[in-house]
Amino acid sequence: MTVPSSHMSSIVSTSRGILPSTGISTRDNPSAGASGSFSQPEPESNECDETELFSVSWNQDYGCFAAGTNHGFRIYNCDPFKETFRRDLKSGGFKIVEMLFRSNILALVGGGANSQYPPNKVMIWDDHQSRCIGEFAFRSEVRAVKLRRDRIIVVLEHKIYVYNFMDLKLLHQIETLANPRGLCCLSHHSNTFVLACPGLQRGQVRIEHFGLNMTKLIHAHDSHIACFTLTMDGLLLASASTKGTLIRIFNTMDGTRLQEVRRGGNRAEIYSIALSPNVQWLAASSDKGTVHIFSLRVRVGEDSAAQGLALFQQNSSTSLDALISPNAGSNPSSSLSFMRGVLPKYFSSEWSFAQFHLPEDIQFIAAFGSQNAVIIVGTDGSFYRCRFDPVHGGEMLQQEYVHFLKTESRLR
Repeated sequence: MTVPSSHMSSIVSTSRGILPSTGISTRDNPSAGASGSFSQPEPESNECDETELFSVSWNQDYGCFAAGTNHGFRIYNCDPFKETFRRDLKSGGFKIVEMLFRSNILALVGGGANSQYPPNKVMIWDDHQSRCIGEFAFRSEVRAVKLRRDRIIVVLEHKIYVYNFMDLKLLHQIETLANPRGLCCLSHHSNTFVLACPGLQRGQVRIEHFGLNMTKLIHAHDSHIACFTLTMDGLLLASASTKGTLIRIFNTMDGTRLQEVRRGGNRAEIYSIALSPNVQWLAASSDKGTVHIFSLRVRVGEDSAAQGLALFQQNSSTSLDALISPNAGSNPSSSLSFMRGVLPKYFSSEWSFAQFHLPEDIQFIAAFGSQNAVIIVGTDGSFYRCRFDPVHGGEMLQQEYVHFLKTESRLR
């Protein structure tokens, strides 16, 4: 389904912060003006009301997470755990709170029954200036917003818009299959700009290498895509389908499948997939109440993006071997693998190396911390820090638990 450009409008305002004071475009809406619709924060305004959590999301380096509530939003540091600040508002809450690393810039989308902020509008909020520095309004609900230092990406159900951060001009429009989950992820190295999103066919992931002016379509799964993530440089993609049994790792340059791991034999909803910074480990959370850790065997050099580009340009038969580590993986092989005996042994499904058990049917997102730590945040307001044994695996050890909605540790 194509969404005509007439279905989209954007409203922007000038800024003294991250955006230049001149050259701000009022693209697609000639009547646009300065945006002042975002109410001034009202700290402590809802202390007596019960806080309802709408969403939790990581920042780009997984060192912080944002919580969207029915009264505003809160930002937390992961190591050490600490609430860094909150904004409590009388006028409603936010279903999407997207951070830009650890800066004062956030993207906000309203949510909740009584929110005065509509779900079809993206507000770029400068918390240092306590004001909105840009707005984008659409005809349909915003499903996700992703930020890079140079780009703003807005995800609707059937279309993705890519804007330049400096002047808010529309640069690209991408049509997708129905995407109610708002699936989209970006690379965050300054020298690469890679975007992953659903393609136009079931089970397909579209990879945009904007720096190379190249599009790669990967048929990742037979079922619809449920979750995926990219490495920081965008060279590797890890994806899962709505079936939720297998997670596959691909080279985004040529679409080669590098490894396959098995979460389990029964259908599950995958909530999050995370890759460790050194791409040695993969974590996945699901509605089964277990976070699984898998050992990866993909080789990552000091500049894996450059390595991947060189391999792609060579187009040699040895390019796959160069991305597969010669060391055998630590995951137990899966007797359920339908590929056994058909594809080389590094395609065989492998069971998880380590696990951590949580309450079922609560949505948890996981990320890697330092020194084999895994950070887990839940939509019930729970924060876990646990550690896995990188040699023996097995059940992870819980080191910290906080109910962050009830914590009083805040920045004064």
